[in-house]
Amino acid sequence: QEWQNPFATWDPRDFCNISEIVLPMDTYWSPPIFILERVNGQNPELNYMVLMHNGTFNSTRPYQVTLTCSLVIFKFPFDTQMCNLSIASFLYPAVTDFVMKTRRTPAEIVRDSKSLILTDGEWKFTNVSIIEFTEMMDDKGFSVVTYVISMDRRPTLYILNLILPTCALYLLDMAVLFGPSSLEEKINFQIAIILGSSMLAVILNNSLPTSSNKPPIIGTH
Repeated sequence: QEWQNPFATWDPRDFCNISEIVLPMDTYWSPPIFILERVNGQNPELNYMVLMHNGTFNSTRPYQVTLTCSLVIFKFPFDTQMCNLSIASFLYPAVTDFVMKTRRTPAEIVRDSKSLILTDGEWKFTNVSIIEFTEMMDDKGFSVVTYVISMDRRPTLYILNLILPTCALYLLDMAVLFGPSSLEEKINFQIAIILGSSMLAVILNNSLPTSSNKPPIIGTH
């Protein structure tokens, strides 16, 4: 965060060429912001900010938060998700008191995010877009900045554990069904196929998120 305070300026030549100082967050006014989609998280312990001689305040505070995100898993495990991270302040109207703007472009944010975020987990970070708008509440407009984060799921684990075993079971089912086996052997093998498919369905059900309105294709076939 960076903001300007014209009442907190000084000439460095009058103070031993000191051009910046570090102060606690409660020393001066700081922007009160909220993350709208936040459901849980850890508050930062870095409650300090840097004050420049020209009245510019700079505060870097690391947040680790859990957000709500509506997932669309119809193409699971080859799905792409888009989650919003909205930063707002509903204490000061945007028209007269408080307006938020992003300092960096989306391309710069994507470049820095890819260099800092580890992408060897289940999800692969792909892109970030920024939306700046004014939210109307009780006939007042409040400044909101929304970061739309795009992610791709890494499907390798699900292909090896779910899709390939399922295809193998169906191929075996067709081979036995049209093979020269007796009726009793076919019935026994069909029961084994049903039990194996049921076990894969249980594994799939435990692996899928429960926040999607549409079931995945792999779960309906």
